[in-house]
Amino acid sequence: MDLKLLSERLENLRGYLDIPGKEARLKELEPRLEDPSLWQNPEEARRVSQEAARLRRVVETYRGLKDDLQGLLELYEELPPEEREALAPELEEVGRKVEELYHETLLAFPHAEKNAILTIQPGAGGTEACDWAEMLLRMYTRFAERKGFQVEVVDITPGAEAGIDYAQIIVRGENAYGLLAPEAGVHRLVRPSPFDASGRRHTSFAGVEVMPEVDSSVEVVIRPEDLRIDVFRSQGHGGQGVNTTDSAVRIVHLPTGITVTCQTTRSQIKNKELALKVLRSRLFELEWRKKQEELRKLRGEVRPIEWGSQIRSYVLDKQYVKDHRTGLMRHDPQNVLDGDLEPFIWAGLEWKAGLRQAPLEEEPT
Repeated sequence: MDLKLLSERLENLRGYLDIPGKEARLKELEPRLEDPSLWQNPEEARRVSQEAARLRRVVETYRGLKDDLQGLLELYEELPPEEREALAPELEEVGRKVEELYHETLLAFPHAEKNAILTIQPGAGGTEACDWAEMLLRMYTRFAERKGFQVEVVDITPGAEAGIDYAQIIVRGENAYGLLAPEAGVHRLVRPSPFDASGRRHTSFAGVEVMPEVDSSVEVVIRPEDLRIDVFRSQGHGGQGVNTTDSAVRIVHLPTGITVTCQTTRSQIKNKELALKVLRSRLFELEWRKKQEELRKLRGEVRPIEWGSQIRSYVLDKQYVKDHRTGLMRHDPQNVLDGDLEPFIWAGLEWKAGLRQAPLEEEPT
């Protein structure tokens, strides 16, 4: 990449990233971090320190890249033309870092920095769809592991014959919601069925819903009298006493009818805490939809989990995965299903930001 073009791109990113605004915000936060009273409230201290760390990382990365580019530009001009090729490796490394900084601009939307709540449900396809839903659960779990994120299971219901009928997890990590937001939608699987004795080609669907986990910094009013809390015995595979005690919790928010169930731990208290966290996020999302009518920014477009509504197809017998919104295609479906999702995620974020147009061509048959 040309040095001057790279410098221009970095300067453009300065505006997209609002570097002056981030520097000003850091000046506000740093005195708070030095105030001993802040650390008397651990949750507030964690929120402030995480925000300061995010801002500091972006600002320091931008400053470092600017200094590196300036140094390279001066060195480039000093060298005779025949020796300038020696700078190619350094230029390539700086270009990679500028690309990473560009990715920060794609995460500049509300609540991108928060944890993500993923809900996965099978659609059309019967047992095949239940198995596909479980494959997606594994895919997102592996993606989280690759990123060093933590995964907490809120609820999971096994399928009647195989796979899962329902799963809800919380993915905890920096920008977890921002990274996973473009995964919301219907995912289509095409493969020779392992459940078909004839090995015929089957198509199945599963829906993925993604929303941010809201914390106490976001005001959500939940009145105790608006809740019905049921305690019951866990169902499913369980183990280690999960299915032998009345530890599962179902919370119904009476004014809206929203129901959240958690039955994954032996602790009734822990299950209740998790269920309340999910309920807060659902109520927040509902209110945001009413006030701003921007549901797709939080959960992605809601479509039937069936043919014609998919955002991505995983065609295993022909060895490709194609995103129908961005046109991005890969020919290593096993790697994708093993959590190698970042190319699809960045392309999806560009699409959501209006920087990438939907393709016109049809997928291969």
